[in-house]
Amino acid sequence: MLLAIEQGNTNTLFAVHDGKDWIAQWRTATDSARTADEYAVWLSQLMALNDGLKLGDLDACIISTVVPQSLFNLRNLARRYLNVEPLVVGHNVDVGVELKVDRPSEVGADRLMHAIGAHAAYPGALLVVGSGTATTFDVIGADGAFEGGAIAPGINLSMQALHEAAAMLPRIAIQRPARVIGKDTVENMQSGVFWGYVSLIEGVVARIKAEYGQPMTVIGTGGVASLFEGATPAIDIFDPDIALRGLLEVYRRNVA
Repeated sequence: MLLAIEQGNTNTLFAVHDGKDWIAQWRTATDSARTADEYAVWLSQLMALNDGLKLGDLDACIISTVVPQSLFNLRNLARRYLNVEPLVVGHNVDVGVELKVDRPSEVGADRLMHAIGAHAAYPGALLVVGSGTATTFDVIGADGAFEGGAIAPGINLSMQALHEAAAMLPRIAIQRPARVIGKDTVENMQSGVFWGYVSLIEGVVARIKAEYGQPMTVIGTGGVASLFEGATPAIDIFDPDIALRGLLEVYRRNVA
């Protein structure tokens, strides 16, 4: 069985693939100081709740991370507890994606996985809107090449900055408000952030499409993408598994 680890700045996703399907997924807050032993205890307990899975059932591992400080401990998790050498995206691993950008080394592992996972599932030119710590707009050509895009602060990051910079504004949960015109401070904040981000997505998507000059399918993914489902026609498909699909494709490319 394959353990896939997809680590962003905010959350880290652990998923198990049995050769046919993804059979389990768990998320934890990203903490670069978490040791391999702590990961092992946490993961083994969750696996046991899933039909008695054990760390010993895992015989392969692939890691994608945008947090370099965490890589040492994630590698040690695989080496000590799975007894395997993990594949690490960006470290002498063939991802099979042409990078049509000025500085290929600057493309994050998360955006590479978006390109691979989206191209594997959908035809034609694609625009992947990733909602996480950052909101990313990834342009993938019909041939699967990564062609660039845009990066904006994520919705959670913006909400946190608003709370920390303004003494009178509380920390609130992000949710779709019932109306645009808020009647108290919390409703005002929820409306501004939520509908502001919907407008951000719509505006950037429209500008990218106009500049690209050919039809594109727009796919929403990421930890908070579901917030926007049904809120805007700018996103054609919501697919939470794009990054995992990309990891599986990279694993198969390098192991088969």
